[in-house]
Amino acid sequence: MTTEPSPVPSPAPRASTAPDTSGAHGSAPEVLTGSGAIIRTLELLGVTDVFGIPGGAVIPLYDELMTQDVIRHILVRHEQGAGHAAEGYAAATGRVGVAIATSGPGATNLVTAIADAYMDSVPILCITGQVFSTSMGTDAFQEADIVGITMPITKHSFLVRRAEDIPAAIAAAYHIASTGRPGPVLVDITKDAQQNLAPFIWPPKLDLPGYRPITKAHGKQVQAAAQLFVEAKKPVLYVGGGVIRAHASAELLKLAELTGAPVVTTLMARGAFPDSHEQHVGMPGMHGTVPAVLALQESDLIVALGARFDDRVTGKVSEFAPNAKIVHVDVDPAEISKIRAADVPIVGDAKDVIADLTVAYAAAAAETTPDISVWWSYLNGLREEYPLGFSEPSDGLLAPQYVIKRIGELTGPEGTYAAGVGQHQMWAAQYIKYERPNSWLNSGGAGTMGYSVPAAMGAKVAEPDRVVWAIDGDGCFQMTNQELATCTINNIPIKVAIINNSSLGMVRQWQSLFYDGRHSFTDLNTGHGTAMVPDFVKLAEAYGALAIRVTSADQVDDAIKLALATNDRPVVIDFIVSRDAMVWPMVPQGVSNSYVQYAKDHAPTWEEE
Repeated sequence: MTTEPSPVPSPAPRASTAPDTSGAHGSAPEVLTGSGAIIRTLELLGVTDVFGIPGGAVIPLYDELMTQDVIRHILVRHEQGAGHAAEGYAAATGRVGVAIATSGPGATNLVTAIADAYMDSVPILCITGQVFSTSMGTDAFQEADIVGITMPITKHSFLVRRAEDIPAAIAAAYHIASTGRPGPVLVDITKDAQQNLAPFIWPPKLDLPGYRPITKAHGKQVQAAAQLFVEAKKPVLYVGGGVIRAHASAELLKLAELTGAPVVTTLMARGAFPDSHEQHVGMPGMHGTVPAVLALQESDLIVALGARFDDRVTGKVSEFAPNAKIVHVDVDPAEISKIRAADVPIVGDAKDVIADLTVAYAAAAAETTPDISVWWSYLNGLREEYPLGFSEPSDGLLAPQYVIKRIGELTGPEGTYAAGVGQHQMWAAQYIKYERPNSWLNSGGAGTMGYSVPAAMGAKVAEPDRVVWAIDGDGCFQMTNQELATCTINNIPIKVAIINNSSLGMVRQWQSLFYDGRHSFTDLNTGHGTAMVPDFVKLAEAYGALAIRVTSADQVDDAIKLALATNDRPVVIDFIVSRDAMVWPMVPQGVSNSYVQYAKDHAPTWEEE
């Protein structure tokens, strides 16, 4: 994210046995098929792992993948799994994740993962096969205009019709995906381009005249931000996922400790700042902590770092933080003032800007002595009065919050946690303590059910020595659980915790609160007192996983410990939890964050100024 555009993307440092392909010293460049050029280019870019599934339009590529052993190919069971696995790989490491699919339905099955990566700024490279260039536009078998389809949800999409254009297209795609604001890039390659021969020229010349990400901020803007910061009585550091993508956590810690300001970390930024730090007041937003929600709402200065004022954070935008001035730092100029006008807009890479702001603040603080002690008294009062907590279910079933809390406590901060979407996602964001960046993987912007299992799989491939949990719901799990087969066959021992409340829990919660309890088509019949179809224990065993069912609190720790001790295969734990548990706090949609509810029918009271 911090790299300036350059003629060739910087590969990960790695020994390579590839011959000199530049044609230097008068030697002719090596002649490769287009497929060989794809593989050689990925290798020279430092790619070591790819996720994919073959089909007619990528058979030439797959034929050559067999002949090498530098790049590990993991055969997934569905292209969406390949896309989410590439996302998990990238989100856990910051490296570019790679997914491969065939033309037509293979490529369209990637679309959900591409859209997901676009919303959450995840650097992935998707390579798709296309029908023969002579057949394009004829509605040939398995033809789809995937470049046109993905144009709105990628940073860029390439169509390659000639073998000689492959190295430059893939190198450019890798460069675009990994620099500036990261995101997905698609390269669609015709079958004849894969089959034909061409000289392999490396390094290729990248011609990207319109692509010049700004990473270094304007000095005067940084000084203006620092001046506002030292004068503020109620400042807040509003930290978004961009801080993690920019690898800027160390810089953030330094700035926070220098300023003494409270820090809130959004759903996408969990772990960017340690939860255990005394200045961390929690996650803001619809299901944020009361201190975090009101810290933003009552502030007089919001310093937004790599955050985009998402609707789930702001609530009703016109009533969000009415007395706050805004310093908005983002590498993407399109985000600044898009939702809330910035008093001081700063375009630049978060890592560089935060470092510059720290220096500027120190200089400004020498002239003006900041005093935010009254502000901290107010926030500490909120922390004391409204700690995060939950009630035991009245039906005698497990509290999902307790289960997730114990997973976090027994695994520890070095674990990686990938969540599905819904109630279990919010509880995992709330009740697991995140101490390091890249430890929390979730689908924030798109809210993609089915993200968890393949993303956890990708993260485990990227970092095999870490414990990786997929915290999933019974609804999400049924969308991509076929990737358990991929995990078993390829020795990718992830742990899956199914928070089984027998329903589409978040939709059910909204139905309970806002639709007079009419639970229309949200019962899944997977949990307590139902037909239990499917039986998740039998399903997991059929996929070769260790399967455990937990129905009472006294079984929770033993099941988690057994999962942690089992590393020769995937583990699936079916936690049978109460379907009546709800996610609190909550800001109802479309109202001011001042109306945050601590629990059902309970909202905090505070003095209006």
